[in-house]
Amino acid sequence: MRNGLLRSTPFRLALILGATFFAALVIAGLIAFSLIRNELAQRMDRSITDSFNVIAQSYGDSDQTDLIDTVNGHARATLNDDRIYGLVGPTPAILAGNVGVVPEGSGWMTLQGTSLGIRNGDEGGYRVFIGDIGGNRLLVGQSFVQNTEIARLALTSIGWASLAILVLVIATGVLLALRAQRRIDSIAGIMGRVGQGELDARIPVGRRGDDIDLLARQVNAALDRLSHLVEGMRQVSVNIAHDLKTPLNRLAITLEAAIKAEEAGAPAAPLLEQAEEEIGQINATFDALLRIAQIEAGARRARFVEVQLGDVLDRIGDAYGEVAEERGQHLEVTHQIELPNIEGDRDLLTQLCANLIENSMRHCPPGTSIAVSARRAENRIVLTVSDNGPGIPAEERAKVFQRLYRLDKSRTTSGSGLGLSLVKAVADLHAAEIAVGENAPGLWISIAFPIWVPRPARRGPGWEALG
Repeated sequence: MRNGLLRSTPFRLALILGATFFAALVIAGLIAFSLIRNELAQRMDRSITDSFNVIAQSYGDSDQTDLIDTVNGHARATLNDDRIYGLVGPTPAILAGNVGVVPEGSGWMTLQGTSLGIRNGDEGGYRVFIGDIGGNRLLVGQSFVQNTEIARLALTSIGWASLAILVLVIATGVLLALRAQRRIDSIAGIMGRVGQGELDARIPVGRRGDDIDLLARQVNAALDRLSHLVEGMRQVSVNIAHDLKTPLNRLAITLEAAIKAEEAGAPAAPLLEQAEEEIGQINATFDALLRIAQIEAGARRARFVEVQLGDVLDRIGDAYGEVAEERGQHLEVTHQIELPNIEGDRDLLTQLCANLIENSMRHCPPGTSIAVSARRAENRIVLTVSDNGPGIPAEERAKVFQRLYRLDKSRTTSGSGLGLSLVKAVADLHAAEIAVGENAPGLWISIAFPIWVPRPARRGPGWEALG
């Protein structure tokens, strides 16, 4: 548990932030301590100056006796020699005060108590000022003890506050790390289950909406996609085994019959032609699978250009109109005039429309009407292909876009079951939404493409979706 906590990113971040904050607080404390000490020194100097001026005013009438009495009065009022006074005349003899010695010179000085003749003087020393008053030299000073105590108290307070904040930050980091670690362990456990094959396992998402919840949603979305792909691959494998086993068996039987015919001296060409047809159908199936895989990989996105969907539908209508009439069906293609352009691969969009029409024509009887339309719906271009044929049961509609999936009643008709799979792949490549519904009777399939407009701020051709 301890090693896991030390490896925890939240805990490490908490330690880093705590150390940074502690260092910042120490620096700020030292700056504050320096400012406090300077302010106390300035106040001490002002206090000494004020005391000197008060004493100097007592010598207003050049009465030395009043000066001596004033100095002695100030000396007697002091406690524990925290303030010192000394008065000397022209001779070094002390006339008044509580010091034994008044040093030579004048101005501001910092002196020890022993140099001033004070037996019990403070070890911290004194701040003194020596000035001239009517031929007499007056010393006024103050001990550093009070300033030192205040500074020590401030420094101690800052130190304890820094320590308390550091402990609080570390404790908060531990709590956050333990909380986050539990959630990360939960994610790791889910991923371990997924690695063991439980593709339905999902990470619980909380209500906090934090980065871990966002990560959990993204991982769950990836797992949904993975589960869908695995299920699709499983379904493809089943469908390949189901749909290709029969033609492969027929191919084997045909080749065996051709060999026997050759051995018997009978013509084998018709049987070989039949085998070639079977091989062509199998190759077409695998070519379609490869094409879908390439589309899903996004390799064709580099070929995107500005496409007018109405022009694509006009060409499709011309190509399949006569084919529908030959099958006894009616094909109607309509679209709004001056539809907004979309960005895409023109060939793939043509293939998409062709597959949808061929799907309806193949699975609908003669007399069926097939309608193809394109219209603008808010910020989308909606392509719809509908018919009044037999339709698809509601429970089967979600499966029609799977590779090689075919309804049981459709397995007797030609086709590989990949037409609508390619439609879905092309729609996904173009960020389009595809839907299937009941046409009562029949079926409709709609694909909603986003409308794109030129992006002026970008160099060269570029597009930006409105929806």
